[in-house]
Amino acid sequence: MWKIGNLEINGKVMLAPMAGYTCSAYRRFMKKFGVDVCVTEMVSDMGLIYGNKETFSYLNATDEEYPLGVQLFGHDPKNIAKAALICLKTMKNISFFDINAGCPVCKVTKTGAGSALLKNPEILYEMVREIKKITDIPVTVKIRLGWDNNHINFLEVIKGLEEANVDAIGIHARTTKELYSGLPHYELIKDLRLKMKVPLIVSGNIFTLDDAINALEITKADAVMVARGGVGNPNLITQINHYFKTGERLPDKDLETQKQYCLELAKGFKEEYGEEAGMRIFRSIALKFFQGFPNSKELRTNLVQKLDSLETLEKILNDYN
Repeated sequence: MWKIGNLEINGKVMLAPMAGYTCSAYRRFMKKFGVDVCVTEMVSDMGLIYGNKETFSYLNATDEEYPLGVQLFGHDPKNIAKAALICLKTMKNISFFDINAGCPVCKVTKTGAGSALLKNPEILYEMVREIKKITDIPVTVKIRLGWDNNHINFLEVIKGLEEANVDAIGIHARTTKELYSGLPHYELIKDLRLKMKVPLIVSGNIFTLDDAINALEITKADAVMVARGGVGNPNLITQINHYFKTGERLPDKDLETQKQYCLELAKGFKEEYGEEAGMRIFRSIALKFFQGFPNSKELRTNLVQKLDSLETLEKILNDYN
């Protein structure tokens, strides 16, 4: 067991906030496989302050998704705090706030938000302090190793965040400039948790059970954050938690089970977005359920090009054996 503030967490898996993926339907679906903590998609502080309808939709949640954190992004400590207050008025039972200092995408970093905050960490520390002033809800931060290979400053940033009274830290084992390419540098954060006062969650290429074992053994972290590796492979969550509780390795799921999982999640997207929009969004997710299966190229092509309804999805899947 480990804690985010006073929030007790019993397992080893946090579901990463992923733009375009981690909606309420996705979180509910993944919770069934043993996700211990969920986080919303990243929510713009100014989107909330200006009352943007789409931004507020990211705060939609159901009771099954808890414990659930709200991830905020921005570049101004006062505005982050204002956004946190809006969240408190909009949502019930927020488990914690997470500040995004890890997103490497240009449209975010060019505003000074996301992992651009690693170049100005004093602003990041002040964000933690400002949210702490207005609520006793725990505050976590997601960071990267640094901006690039010449500016790796995660140890400095972690120390500053701890001094600001952060409750937990997540770290993606790449720099901003590396985006999501190449191998993550877990060797650079070897035994990192032993040097910290607060819980550590690590991420970067957690695609298999062995990836999770390796990341936790090297870093001594409290948990892994599963992102792309869990999309289309929800059984990975079950494999990780089962292994760390029992030492037993569960097998991968077979084709028919993957078809069932795909249909179940598709129904959730239909409920959340409506059939037309839901299936359009779901296309890129559906194909990931069948990566690695033999002769799946045509299936995945059909999912991307033809998926427009649940009925179509069922037909496409029934035609693939």
